[in-house]
Amino acid sequence: NIMVTPQEEWGQGMKQEFEAKYNITVNYVRMSSGEALARIRAEKDNPQFDLWWGGPIDSFVAAKQEGLLEAYNSPNYKNLLDPVKYKDAENYWVGIYVGTLGFCTNKDWLAANPKAKAPASWDDLLKPEFKGQILVAHPSTSGTSYTALATVLQIRGEQKGWEYLKAYASQVHQFTKSGAAPAKFVGQGEAAVGVVFSHDIVNEIENNRLPLVLTFPKEGTGYEIGGMAILKGGKHRDAAQLWFDWAITAEAQALGPKYKAYQAPTVKGVKLSHPELLQVNLIKYDFQWAGKNKKAFIDKFTNELAGTANLK
Repeated sequence: NIMVTPQEEWGQGMKQEFEAKYNITVNYVRMSSGEALARIRAEKDNPQFDLWWGGPIDSFVAAKQEGLLEAYNSPNYKNLLDPVKYKDAENYWVGIYVGTLGFCTNKDWLAANPKAKAPASWDDLLKPEFKGQILVAHPSTSGTSYTALATVLQIRGEQKGWEYLKAYASQVHQFTKSGAAPAKFVGQGEAAVGVVFSHDIVNEIENNRLPLVLTFPKEGTGYEIGGMAILKGGKHRDAAQLWFDWAITAEAQALGPKYKAYQAPTVKGVKLSHPELLQVNLIKYDFQWAGKNKKAFIDKFTNELAGTANLK
């Protein structure tokens, strides 16, 4: 039983590939990482899932801290491109993909507002023309949005960062539950700009032909390492370990683009589908800090800046 956080199509595809290879039935539920962590936390005395696959590792750092994960020393850690960066030092989680945060802007909206330009910095999001024109997920439900929040705090420092976030929250038209959803809604014309992982924006442009332009903030952007972990107390440990080992092979990670997932791999031997998504100004994102402060920062954002009523 697997908790899946990336897009449904990729999760479904990986389930089918694993079942065909190993003849083991996989059941999964798809939830954004904030919701997934809340569910795993609520079920800790009677875990319903054996493994958690995908979603930014800040949530996995938080889950480890709460004693929800089980350490596992996989023989396939040797495949990792960077074992220090892509694995917990005590083997509680491993990275299975990398994704960078970007902005998507509706081309039709730009054409109708010729004085406006697609945002190229975090400051640009505060421009008057984007008032009520921004869609982003809520950090309580979405790892994408929490990555954006933690990126801003790391670039600006906490005091200036929270001042910025207050202004940023007041520009938002509506918060969504899912991190990838704003790209779809902006592409459909519901708002001008979305803050989304770049691979999700590429998916909407290439596969759904939505009129979007992808830009990155010049002062630096955050990124996710998508995580995976075996959950403490799961009932099918052998099958969970088999999936875990398989997911950090080149064979499994090369499947992403087949299911419209364009994240970069964490293991050797996989050709990048979109190398340009990594050729941007990345900040030195501190995953441990972001994970340890996740609950406090989300509570502050929810209580002081934007509540969770009416999430789209």
